[in-house]
Amino acid sequence: MTDAGQQHSTTGQNDAGDPKTLTTRQGHPVYDNQNTRTVGARGPATLENYQLLEKISHFDRERIPERVVHARGFVAYGEFEATGKWGDEPIAKYTRAKLFSEPGKKTDLAIRLSSVIGGRDSSETARDPRGFAVKFYTEDGNWDLVGNNLGVFFIRDAIKFPDVIHSLKPDPVTFRQEPARIFDFMSQTPEAMHMLVNLFSPRGIPADYRHMQGFGVNTYRWVNAAGESKLVKYHFQPREGVKSLTEEDAANIQANDLGHASKDLYEAIERGDYPKWDLYVQMMDDHDHPELDFDPLDDTKTWPEQDFEPKLIGTMTLNRNVTDHHNENEQIAFGTGVLVDGLEFSDDKMLVGRTFSYSDTQRYRVGPNYLQLPVNSAKNARVATNQRGGQMSYGTDLAPGQNPHVNYEPNITGGLQEAPKPEQAEVGPELEGRLTRARLPRTNDYMQAGQRYQLMEQWEKDDLVANFIANVGQAVRPVQERMLWHFYMTDDELGARVGEGLGISLDEIKDLGPLATQTLNEEETERMKNLGHNGPRNVEGLTMTHCVPNEHVVVTR
Repeated sequence: MTDAGQQHSTTGQNDAGDPKTLTTRQGHPVYDNQNTRTVGARGPATLENYQLLEKISHFDRERIPERVVHARGFVAYGEFEATGKWGDEPIAKYTRAKLFSEPGKKTDLAIRLSSVIGGRDSSETARDPRGFAVKFYTEDGNWDLVGNNLGVFFIRDAIKFPDVIHSLKPDPVTFRQEPARIFDFMSQTPEAMHMLVNLFSPRGIPADYRHMQGFGVNTYRWVNAAGESKLVKYHFQPREGVKSLTEEDAANIQANDLGHASKDLYEAIERGDYPKWDLYVQMMDDHDHPELDFDPLDDTKTWPEQDFEPKLIGTMTLNRNVTDHHNENEQIAFGTGVLVDGLEFSDDKMLVGRTFSYSDTQRYRVGPNYLQLPVNSAKNARVATNQRGGQMSYGTDLAPGQNPHVNYEPNITGGLQEAPKPEQAEVGPELEGRLTRARLPRTNDYMQAGQRYQLMEQWEKDDLVANFIANVGQAVRPVQERMLWHFYMTDDELGARVGEGLGISLDEIKDLGPLATQTLNEEETERMKNLGHNGPRNVEGLTMTHCVPNEHVVVTR
């Protein structure tokens, strides 16, 4: 045996004891990875070709189901450093979440930046919301903050999520993304106007991942040690500023590269140019705020900054790339329901639906034990559950000293026990009402969209108008007319410029009236009566969360 081992070494063959020796998944050394086992050099292959069958059968299963949304993305690692304050106030006054509690406290994190609609190999220059999902590995378990690069969303109720995504996805017959289908849906969904004004502006095509904002979009709650709650919104601002592309710039990049944003971020981290984002939080008292012209739980709205000032709570730095794309990107899994003590849900209707859907899709896509994977596991917190089995289970969540025979609770024989209840178990205002199916009363679908348009830089306005003309122009005439009515309700200038490009006059659409599903408020009713003659929206003194300066990155071929 010794002589044989020496012969392998001296003839250059792999030594089975060498840590770099190729093996099968069973740990067997592979002595020939070039030739299938056959009867003679030219004879038939045999069924007991274990190495071949294992290798090919695993290869056949290398791809897990692609994400329905956010299929293409880039993952990086880093840390979050807290200020210990909300602005100048001790943060403990508002939340007992430990990751925010002390100045200089650092928390490990992973982030996935992504596009929404395209497939796994789609272009990163596509006009699309960008996902901005951060997983904080805290000592109390993981916290996932799952948002977008734009501060609002298309819809305010999760029951419409499959519909809006279907409209944005390729046609089920032609398998092409068709603007006619998109605006057919949007023409009947006026709540989408604020998102459309953002998405079809240059901010709908960030220059790259390092130069885009991130927003939690949904409304959440903070809870302090006394059980007192506040409503909050989260905003990440890039230290390097916001930069965007026009349609022409994006086309010039796509001519040479489909993955420019991932490449840019990967290379920045590799050369030590670590991207940073400051995390700001807006806050308001936890009730329905009847004094506002919108509902604070409506994710098609932002909270004006002059009334609800965003205040700094910490900084995120990305400093490490993944070592394996599949394990750490394809299999990383986020969910809006993943919260830690001191952070809570609100009754935001989109948030409630996302909280079920996100975790449910991970169980389907990655498997019921997706939380055992290293990239998803609570690496800085102890995990002890009574969950057992399931596909691809490779561990048990046993606590030190736990009786392994007991995987149920309650028990008195050495199994897991409930944690002590917090002193204040009830969170938020007391609610009373009948079960119903009803939209939020204060929809106000046009005001913020119009204000956003008026706060745009001129190059952003020009690009937005050109994109609306090019895309809405592909829809059938009734859809064009309804979209133009919405544009005039949004802002006179926007409506007039798009109407001119479409060749549709104000007189042709001014009497359309609201949709049957719409209830206009008093201001909107007056605006409709004076359609096209209301003058520009007043934005004096108004600061909107997503209106930081936007640098135009010009790209030529």
